[in-house]
Amino acid sequence: MALEARRRIMIEHGRSSARTPTFAWWTRGPAEVGGSVLVSVTDFHLQHTGDLLRVYLAGLRLSRAWGSMSGAVGMWLWTKPLCKRSGSVSVWRSEEDLCRFVRWPRHLELMRAYRDAGELTSTTWREARFEATGIWARAAAQLSGLDRELADREGQA
Repeated sequence: MALEARRRIMIEHGRSSARTPTFAWWTRGPAEVGGSVLVSVTDFHLQHTGDLLRVYLAGLRLSRAWGSMSGAVGMWLWTKPLCKRSGSVSVWRSEEDLCRFVRWPRHLELMRAYRDAGELTSTTWREARFEATGIWARAAAQLSGLDRELADREGQA
């Protein structure tokens, strides 16, 4: 997947009929990348189907500010609606940039609003360079439970 200024929708069906489709919406950030990047994957398992659309739309509203987010390379906002799951795969220049976003008042407000709606897990890792296809593939493997290393690290994040 090429890094482009326009938004993209990706639909991934997985390799077997047991897997459900993943819908992912790419938003490019303002940061240019010449070296290593930090990848953050969040996975929100909702308790009630009725909360899924509200959580995803809140994430989309938050993503409108992505173009001005210091240190943000880009982000996929994703959902697996049949599994009541939603989250993001965000790419940052540094850990400090990610931490600044996590502490951003609008992000904190969203997290507080939905804290009792389900269970959130997250993990981060570094990549030597930004390569969208490889990053998405690794994140998708983690989200599907196929990447044991990342799944094991998830409990430590």
